[in-house]
Amino acid sequence: MSGRPSALPEARIHIRVTGRVQGVGFRAFVAQHAQLSGVTGWVRNVGHDQVETVAEGRRENLEHFLQAVKTGPRMSVVRDVRVVWEEPRGEFRGFNLRWI
Repeated sequence: MSGRPSALPEARIHIRVTGRVQGVGFRAFVAQHAQLSGVTGWVRNVGHDQVETVAEGRRENLEHFLQAVKTGPRMSVVRDVRVVWEEPRGEFRGFNLRWI
């Protein structure tokens, strides 16, 4: 046993947001709040009027991040937010905007 702390984050969250979330800067807003919250992961557009994001980090940071995602930027209209808490995998180095 090396005595080093685990490299894995405490938690992982998978979020799907539906509403007017495309063409309003939603992904950039999510990425900005990920950075402010200190979480890693990605965000992408999925289909019509849906954005998906996966993030990892400390549980309290993810809770803060989730509240920002539920609010969205000023021009967005968030109609539904589906949240699944998962086991962390430690696979992210930063937070990225994905196209697919």
